[in-house]
Amino acid sequence: MPLTSPRRRARFHPLTVSAVRPLTADAVEVTLAVPEELADDYGYVSGQYVALRKELDGKEIRRSYSICAPPTRGELKIGIKRDLGGVFSNWANDHLHPGDTIDVMSPTGAFVSRHSMTSLNDPQAIAEESRGLSRYVAFAAGSGITPIISIVRSLLEANPEAYVNLVYANRAAMDVMFVEDLADLKDRFPARLAVHHVLSREQRLSPTHTGRIDADKLRSMFGTMIRPEVVDEWFLCGPYELVQLIRDELAAAGVSEDRIRYELFTTGDPKATPEGNAGRAVVADPTGENVDVTFRLDGLEGRVESPKSADESILNAALRVRGDVPFACAGGVCGTCRAKLVEGEVEMTENYALEPEEIEAGYVLTCQSHPTTDAVRVDFDA
Repeated sequence: MPLTSPRRRARFHPLTVSAVRPLTADAVEVTLAVPEELADDYGYVSGQYVALRKELDGKEIRRSYSICAPPTRGELKIGIKRDLGGVFSNWANDHLHPGDTIDVMSPTGAFVSRHSMTSLNDPQAIAEESRGLSRYVAFAAGSGITPIISIVRSLLEANPEAYVNLVYANRAAMDVMFVEDLADLKDRFPARLAVHHVLSREQRLSPTHTGRIDADKLRSMFGTMIRPEVVDEWFLCGPYELVQLIRDELAAAGVSEDRIRYELFTTGDPKATPEGNAGRAVVADPTGENVDVTFRLDGLEGRVESPKSADESILNAALRVRGDVPFACAGGVCGTCRAKLVEGEVEMTENYALEPEEIEAGYVLTCQSHPTTDAVRVDFDA
């Protein structure tokens, strides 16, 4: 499926927690049971994510979490790491137990291997397409390992000629998520998987594996354990600053942007905290200084007037008249609110989710898109 093809509509369904496994003192793996009648709705490719929805203290909270296991019919596994001040992540680590029910959106996301983009949600086809010598490198930091471990495992299992270098950065050994799973994976594929743990607050034998990952350390890696010129595809997942640093160094090393796949779990902007509300209070301007916002969703058309003075996003405007408009992070990171701009013009504040070819085809992130014309029309079904 090309990036610009229509996507499966993401919807919430209540799923039951079947298991909660501690990963570290501050992280858990949550297994969600998917009933057979919803199994097709929850098909996915390694690297995709789901959004969880929960009302806490009288407020709806939505958070996105990557799926941490290769496609398995009948279940989803996600990793949730506690964040300082994180309302949802702290609640999940402290209070989520087997037998609980939580609203889960069907999987979405484009942080998947380009080798598999033509077979989205078709693991068998991915295996058939992935044959042949391939070299991959993955960088993960902290909870960024969650989608990476699923991607790495799928690549190794699907292609007996795939080789993977995984660089995983943490503060200390006790913070390493999926440490046993990574060790098991290394035991299964000793000749085709190299795992490099980089600890910023613990001394290791190699200077390359000690301290924070900076430009000098990356250049050292590229000159020794990783040869950028022979890598077919790169996967980067972590905070904005680290992902951008690696992208810059790869560009300096002559790596083409189309070989790099990346996903962020923070934007680098401390003000861009996703609240997951249902549309902030905005009232149309009686003087007539409004933007006419029209949108198509599930074959139905919605319309709302948005005051120019409010500088309201298309997502916020749409949510005021229809509560099931798809979104998750509301911070320009996940891409759940993607729609095609059919009429008018917008200014997109941030974009950490759309590929260049999606933008060229007219797609926007509605959570970040502010109308610059008197009327705009978007299509969530496109």
